[in-house]
Amino acid sequence: MTPQVAIALVTGIAASAEDLWHRQISNWIPAAALAAGLCAMSVDRGWRGALSSVLGAAGGFLVFLVFYWLGGMGGGDVKLMAGFGAVLGVERLLEAALWTAGCGGVIAAVCVAVSTVRNLWANRPANAPVKAIPYAPAIAIGSWLALVTKA
Repeated sequence: MTPQVAIALVTGIAASAEDLWHRQISNWIPAAALAAGLCAMSVDRGWRGALSSVLGAAGGFLVFLVFYWLGGMGGGDVKLMAGFGAVLGVERLLEAALWTAGCGGVIAAVCVAVSTVRNLWANRPANAPVKAIPYAPAIAIGSWLALVTKA
């Protein structure tokens, strides 16, 4: 197991668990991913790895910042993608973002289906909107898939 995979697994599990149970992501999780990713990439590839890590973090932050400004994502999700960007590097960031979007769509569909069934079971209107969907699991799974599918 590479250091990148280990960091991504620990970060993804911690962030997903906290997002599912507390509906927020503590700042220490993406900060730890950012620091660990920068260190791992620097040790692995020298200054080029450090540059890739910094650019990956900035890219992940900026891509998801747009969705935060539009109100579709929380600040913890933006910081988490920046942390994963540091772990993945700029080369894997686009792939991770695309995997994340696909996983987020699947998770959203499951949440809507569960909410609809729950509302029908409780004799409430079936079209009651889902207020928010935890997005850390989608970010974690998307990032893991980007690492696993690495050529």
